[in-house]
Amino acid sequence: MATKTAPSRYRRTVAEAALDANALELFARIAAAGSFAAAARELGLTRAAVSRRIAAIEEAVGLALFARSTRSLGLTEAGRRLHARAKLVREAAEGARLALRSQRDQLGGTLRISATPSFGRHVLAPLLARFQALHPALRYELFFTDRRVDLLREGLDLAFRITARPPEDCVAQPVRPFAVRAYGLGPPLADLQALADQRLLLLGQHEEPLTSHWLSDGPPARRESLMLQASAWGGDMESMLAMARAGGGVVMAPDFCVPPGDALADLLPGWRMVVAEGEWVQALTLPVPAGSETARAFVAFVRAELGQPQARAE
Repeated sequence: MATKTAPSRYRRTVAEAALDANALELFARIAAAGSFAAAARELGLTRAAVSRRIAAIEEAVGLALFARSTRSLGLTEAGRRLHARAKLVREAAEGARLALRSQRDQLGGTLRISATPSFGRHVLAPLLARFQALHPALRYELFFTDRRVDLLREGLDLAFRITARPPEDCVAQPVRPFAVRAYGLGPPLADLQALADQRLLLLGQHEEPLTSHWLSDGPPARRESLMLQASAWGGDMESMLAMARAGGGVVMAPDFCVPPGDALADLLPGWRMVVAEGEWVQALTLPVPAGSETARAFVAFVRAELGQPQARAE
């Protein structure tokens, strides 16, 4: 008789272990976020890590907690029954963390940050100054470069990058959308085709003609292609912008490089150039526990300052 009941006792033990406080909090966070990706960003984990942990919980308890589809994530009947209790665990854990955080709200140490030069100068630098006013003991080591950095290998805490495909071993959080537009002096151009007749200033190596693709803001949205021949090109966006401000041509630049009141104007209102890397600047940090808590705090500050919600479902 004992041999028949042993497997049952073992299954109960596994289920109880699977539904510890950490698992219940994770479950509640995913249910609240509405997606594994959004919960992963909130927790400082990769999406794959969150998926593995939920799969392990469901396997241990023998019940599906989430109903998944290609476009949405919902709770099963078992998941809905569990959610009320899991929510209480999450609220208790968050209350405890807030109580501890209030005793150490001043961040310190050195934050090592990488960013593309244009984003670093035009967007990040003012935010760093405001964040330092809140945390005067914090110091920064800045690496403004277009080179793709390896956070773990190079000992960096976070990187701000324009990318549609962030590394899978990093936690990626979108911080600012952007559009590359045609900026110059003078009145707007008559149409998109007129851009090809301008002196063009392009970032990167463009000795040969470039086939560019453009999207209209619509409605209806249109997509057109245009061959561009650069009059000047190079690796420094600030030089291209300075040349355009001196009347040297039309520069293709992210909109965050041209603040309101700048001498440069959008010469093709309603049109933006397609960027292969995507249309979001993303903050990349290492997952917990390797990732820096200070880095996560700064990313949350940047997202709030730039008007991004706490979680962005995918």
